[in-house]
Amino acid sequence: MTESLGFLLSDVSRLMRRRFDERARSSGASVTQWRVLKILERKPGLNQGQIAELLEVEPITSCRMIDRLEEANFVERRRDPADRRAWRIHLTDNAQPVLEELHEIAGEMIEGALEGLSQAERDALIAALNVIRSNLIQTPENKPENKGAANG
Repeated sequence: MTESLGFLLSDVSRLMRRRFDERARSSGASVTQWRVLKILERKPGLNQGQIAELLEVEPITSCRMIDRLEEANFVERRRDPADRRAWRIHLTDNAQPVLEELHEIAGEMIEGALEGLSQAERDALIAALNVIRSNLIQTPENKPENKGAANG
C-alpha cells in the first residue's frame, strides 16, 4: 500500500497540474506562474529566495518567473526597507482579475475531479489529506509523543 499510495498521490497531483495548465493557458499564466501569484496573495512581500523555497526551485528559476510576471505587470519589485540589496515582491492591481479567473478555473477543475463523490466522501478526503500533510510537516522531534522522552 505504501508504494501505491505515494504513486497515486503523485499521479493525481501531476494530472491536476496538467489539467489546470491546459485550462489556464488562456489567461496568460502557467500553473507555475499561478503558484507564484497565489503564494504572493497569501504572503505579500516575500523575497525571491523565499518564493523559490516555497516552489521548491532554484533561486534563478524563481527570478526568471518573477521577471516574466513583472513584464506582464502582475508583480512589482520593491526595495526591502531593512536591506537595500534585497527586493520584496508584491502583486499589482493587474494580478487580481487573473487570480479571480484562475480561482474560477481551479474550482471548475476540482469540481470535475471530485465528480461522483458525495459531500461526506469529499469531506473525508480533505480531512484525511490534512492529517497526512500534518504528519509529513512534523519532524520526529516535534511530534507530541516524542516531546516527553526528549525532556524527561
